[in-house]
Amino acid sequence: MTTNENANRISDLIKQNEAAIQSDWLTQLQKHVIRTDPKTIEQLSRHSSQLLKLLPAATLNGGFDDIDGRAWDEARNLLAEISGERAKQGSTPSDTATFVFSLKQSLFAVLRDNLAAEPELLSDALWRVSTLLDKLGLFTIEIFQKARDQIIVRQQQELLELSTPVVKLWQDVLALPLIGTLDSARTQVVMESLLQKIVDTGAAIAIIDITGVPTVDTLVAQHLMKTIAAARLMGADCIISGIRPQIAQTIVHLGVNLEDVVTKATLADAFVVALARVGASVVRA
Repeated sequence: MTTNENANRISDLIKQNEAAIQSDWLTQLQKHVIRTDPKTIEQLSRHSSQLLKLLPAATLNGGFDDIDGRAWDEARNLLAEISGERAKQGSTPSDTATFVFSLKQSLFAVLRDNLAAEPELLSDALWRVSTLLDKLGLFTIEIFQKARDQIIVRQQQELLELSTPVVKLWQDVLALPLIGTLDSARTQVVMESLLQKIVDTGAAIAIIDITGVPTVDTLVAQHLMKTIAAARLMGADCIISGIRPQIAQTIVHLGVNLEDVVTKATLADAFVVALARVGASVVRA
């Protein structure tokens, strides 16, 4: 029997025994899942059924050796969808790969039952199936990792946006309280958030409060100056507040020029200056 005939025979066996393979496969899967609620079991049943329906045609037309061919497009797309869903649900890469690897036992059992009298064909079939499922399992891990990386990047972006809130203190007065270290990526988010708020409100004064910034080095100072320059181009003056003694000494030591920028020790002091600039004042009752 030729190599192609062997492959065709294996594909036919998978198709003919689809129901038995899926039943045993689901049993294997349920041994590895933490949640056994009806929704999880239904999802496993649906995914296993979908993959088993695609395997015979994919192996028949694309073979067992190369899962990158067009014949494997539907199977790869399905596994990518499954891996993406599991990444969003908080599963681990090993849990995702186990979905594929646990199919080995079920397929091996069917192959042994049907090819016991043909040891050479059985050996070839076991090797082909094992190699194929290894490749499919590794594929799910790669897709899972990419999906998880995308989720992490999106969450980091959301955290950056949440950590740089621009609030309206008064008519024409905005405040941007900064907490934590300023790097290039965060500075870009700070600048975009501040400029957008200036556009939305038409504010004339923006107070940048650095009370929560632990240290100010040359890079942080440069980021602050870039933000101030961008705000001025939009028609708003900036006041820097939260200048603690150690930060003041650092700025002087670094030789950073803040002569044309109003600086104050506290946000309250900066707010008083801002109110005066917009022609308002606070009177103690």
